[in-house]
Amino acid sequence: MTIKIGMIGTGNFSKKHAEILTEMRDVKIAAFYGTSQEKADNMAKQFDNAKGYGNLTEMLETENLDGAYVCVPPMSHGAIEKELIDRDIPFFVEKPLSNEADMPADFARQIEEKSLITSVGYHFRYKQNTQTMKNFLEELEVGMVTGQWMSGLPQPAWWKDQDKSGGQFNEQTIHIVDLLRYTVGEVKEVNAVFGNTLLHEKEDNFTIADVGTVTLTLENGVIANITNTCVLPPHVHDIGITFYTDDGILSWQPDRVEHDSGTILEEYNDRDNPYEKENEIFIHAVKTGDTSEILSDYSDALKTQKITAAALESAKTRRTVTID
Repeated sequence: MTIKIGMIGTGNFSKKHAEILTEMRDVKIAAFYGTSQEKADNMAKQFDNAKGYGNLTEMLETENLDGAYVCVPPMSHGAIEKELIDRDIPFFVEKPLSNEADMPADFARQIEEKSLITSVGYHFRYKQNTQTMKNFLEELEVGMVTGQWMSGLPQPAWWKDQDKSGGQFNEQTIHIVDLLRYTVGEVKEVNAVFGNTLLHEKEDNFTIADVGTVTLTLENGVIANITNTCVLPPHVHDIGITFYTDDGILSWQPDRVEHDSGTILEEYNDRDNPYEKENEIFIHAVKTGDTSEILSDYSDALKTQKITAAALESAKTRRTVTID
């Protein structure tokens, strides 16, 4: 059985996923949808026998797709998911689900009613060192967590527009929020402070915060603080999450886990490709109906989305926001 996939979006992530999928047995990239016919054709010609479409409805009506990949900026979600849900097409969607949480909440209800297969691109969950970290935490008692996404400014113009991207905490740091949920538990309260320190004076049309700190209270009593900034120069970054436990400090970075118990320092390094694993698992689910290995479906990802939306609300109102 050959699985026919349609790619929605013509950016880097659409290409990344398509390249991985072409290396898999019994998977065919059938079509690309872009915001223009030219963009779609330019992407499609890089893949054997793929066709470009400048109209999503036309693509979905013409191609008998078994699944779709949604790789679009935060502000572009909505009509795409609606069409896929209405047509009962399983889909993989890159994070974040949107630049807010209300629309995804409505989609999540529809997806649940239809038992539609979905997967969301929280690829860090699929790394081996994340599983190593999770295994450690099952044996430890966590008191506090700190996390950070410190980086430079991405190049797309939409990224620095608050109304389009939802800001750095929603577009990038959401990965750290998701790891917090995945490893420690659900969040019940959010307090955020965002600020404009440097980039609003250096960049045209810059409407997002360039620094921020968010304190989160978890249902189990753990306190977490997650910070971010995009003021750093290119190629300088600090991304990770640290757990303060009854047996020392457990630190995670994308390719490394370190456990410092005070007497023993343990390090675990890996360079695995989590994008390959999340794709393999989604395709397996489409082929077989077995979703047991999907680590974040749409409903689960909505919980992460609600936290970033609450952080933005808290920063605006300077009040604590409770997660429902």
